[in-house]
Amino acid sequence: MDFSTKAQVLIQAMPYIKKLAHETIVVKYGGNAMIDDALKSAVMSDLALMQLVGLNVVLVHGGGPEINEMLAKTGKKSEFINGLRVTDKETIDIVQMVLAGKVNKSLVQLLESHGAKAIGLSGLDGRMLMAQKHIAGEDLGFVGEICEVNPSPVNDVISAGYLPIIATVAGGYHNEVYNINADLAAAQLAAKLGAKKLILMTDVKGVLKDVKDETSLIPVIGVSEVPRLKKEGIINGGMIPKIDCCVEAVRQGVNRAHIIDGRIEHSILIELFSDEGIGTMLY
Repeated sequence: MDFSTKAQVLIQAMPYIKKLAHETIVVKYGGNAMIDDALKSAVMSDLALMQLVGLNVVLVHGGGPEINEMLAKTGKKSEFINGLRVTDKETIDIVQMVLAGKVNKSLVQLLESHGAKAIGLSGLDGRMLMAQKHIAGEDLGFVGEICEVNPSPVNDVISAGYLPIIATVAGGYHNEVYNINADLAAAQLAAKLGAKKLILMTDVKGVLKDVKDETSLIPVIGVSEVPRLKKEGIINGGMIPKIDCCVEAVRQGVNRAHIIDGRIEHSILIELFSDEGIGTMLY
């Protein structure tokens, strides 16, 4: 890239930076972007830059592969029903240890190595996420449905100049600990924080008219269009719960929700700070 092109990129980003300065952006981090070292580094660079130019960034993360690895070490088999992890008492102890411990603190350390200021939290801190047992369908054990969101711990961390990194375990009303779907947690936190944007990082380009054709990306979807797209089978399978999270966030006041391809380096910056954008945006 020559100097002129570099300058044009920076100039193109300026109005977006100005528009988003001091706004809250919630990013759900998962998929290949959490596993591949080059992608991890790119994401951390993106988040550090966003913080440096004045955005209030909140990072919500899962950690499925790390949980699977630790369960395997203890001789437990990972079991899923409709995409949700069956979580008995021994498993929830491991989930809490891995998510709120190893994964969360590793992300804090990695992000700070890229020049950001970060603090690790979980839904247990300050009763940020309160949940009850997921009761729809088969018994999944300690899988929770969020009942209450307290944004105060997150706002306090942001006010102190730090980027909160949140592990998605929640407290119960009788001192239980629940495993929470990270997409749902990010969407509900975004709504309670009055976020300008919710970004879900995935391992797909976004919503495709034809799942076999990655050039058939639908870049923009109005919430009112979602039922039709589901009926036509365009939104289907694993994309349904992600879209539902975005729809709920937008209906609760989040200005825009984005599903982006975390397999592309710096996909967050492309979506936020360029004319072209990337992925699918819901409004």
